[in-house]
Amino acid sequence: MIEFSVVDWAAWAPGLTERSQWMGWAGSPFLPQGEDTPALAEIPAMQRRRIERLGRMAIQAACWCEDGQGADSQVPLVFASRHGDVARSMDLLGSLVADQPLSPTGFGLSVHNAIAALYSIARGHRGNYLALSAGQSTVEAACLEAVGLLGDGAREVRIVVYESPLPDVYAEFADEPDPFFAWCWRLAPVGTAGGTDLSLSWQVADDVDPTAPGLLPHALDLHRFLLAADPVLQHVTQGQRWSWRRRG
Repeated sequence: MIEFSVVDWAAWAPGLTERSQWMGWAGSPFLPQGEDTPALAEIPAMQRRRIERLGRMAIQAACWCEDGQGADSQVPLVFASRHGDVARSMDLLGSLVADQPLSPTGFGLSVHNAIAALYSIARGHRGNYLALSAGQSTVEAACLEAVGLLGDGAREVRIVVYESPLPDVYAEFADEPDPFFAWCWRLAPVGTAGGTDLSLSWQVADDVDPTAPGLLPHALDLHRFLLAADPVLQHVTQGQRWSWRRRG
C-alpha cells in the first residue's frame, strides 16, 4: 500500500474548463464532448504552434497546477497516458503507406515523452520528468512512480494524465470510453496540511472479472473520485485489483 496527499489539482476537457464546472460534473458526471481546444496562453506562440490538441490539454492542466513554482522549478513530473499522441503516429504510418518522406519533426513529436518535453522546454522546467503507459493501470503506475520520488526526497511531485480518442483504425480495440481530457495532481507526503489524503493498495485478482467499462474511462473516473469525496474506488484490470481509499 502507498499513501500520499493531493494538495491541488487542475483539469481541462471540452466544456469543462473551470474548477466550478468540474466540481459540478463530479456530482453528475458525463462524457466530455466538443471540439474546443485550450488557449494555452502560458506558452509562446511560436512554440504553441507545434503542439497538437492533446498536448495543449495536458500542458494547460500542468501550467494551471504550477502554483507559482516558476520556470526554474525542480519539482519532478510524471506524465501518464495510455496511448499518447497516437494520431501523430498514424500520420507517419500514412506517409509510409503513401511512400512519402517522413517528417523528422513529426517523428520527434510522436514519441511518448514528447508532450512532457514540450512542456519542460516551454516552461523552463529543470527537474526530473518521465512519461509512462500501463494500460488501464496507467494512473496507478504514475502514482507509484510519484510516491517513489517522494520517498527519494522530493517535496512534491506533479502527475499529468491525458487521453484522446483512438484513431478509427484502432477503434475496435478500445476497452473503455476514450474522450479528450487532461488533469494534473500535485502530490505531497501523506498528512500535508490542506491536502486530501489517499491510499492505494493492490492484490492479485486472477479469479475476478475485470471492471466492466462504465460511463467514464478509469483515469477520468479516478479524478471524479477525488472531487466527489467518495470513500472508496475499486478497479480490476489485467489480473490486478486496485483499491483507492480516502483517509480520515
